[in-house]
Amino acid sequence: MDVGFLLRGLILGFSIAAPVGPIGVLCIRRTLANGRASGLVSGLGAASADAIYGSVAAFGLTVISSFLVERQTALRLVGGLFLLYLGVRTLLARPATETTVIASTSLGSDYATTFVLTLTNPMTILAFAAVFAGLGLTAGAGFGSALLLVLGVFLGSALWWLLLVTIISLVRHRLTPTSLRWVNIASGVIITVFGLIALGSLMR
Repeated sequence: MDVGFLLRGLILGFSIAAPVGPIGVLCIRRTLANGRASGLVSGLGAASADAIYGSVAAFGLTVISSFLVERQTALRLVGGLFLLYLGVRTLLARPATETTVIASTSLGSDYATTFVLTLTNPMTILAFAAVFAGLGLTAGAGFGSALLLVLGVFLGSALWWLLLVTIISLVRHRLTPTSLRWVNIASGVIITVFGLIALGSLMR
């Protein structure tokens, strides 16, 4: 086993998670509305999905990879519709108070939604496969090296979400209910646009 694979996976996982897309917007909004735990758990849902797709690419599971890629249209449709649902719900949501956060926040739901949303993009497998090939990892590179690489992907992705949520949580208590309402509106619009883009890509 080459421990260098762990470091490469960590850098890769961090880099893939860092661009702020719909998952990032969702995590930021949840951190502001529901607190640090909600945002972090949401990020870990995305990190877990990244690790699963990384596993498929790293261990050469071509049957699973082909199955998901062949059904990418259906998966993207589900993902796009789910984003529209989350976007509209976020757009209409009222700013949460400390009491409503305790009563309404479900960490399991937070984790599940980002996990499922991330899994609806099977093209991530191809991205991992291409990068892994560039790193010199093939199906015959060894189980231990592949395992370290996948572990690194998860840790790198989780590290990004931890940093993002920590930064956002530092400014959370400075925001007024009016500010949080505008955050909900902006987040809802952005997530809805991502959903429309995802659905629009199916018409090409």
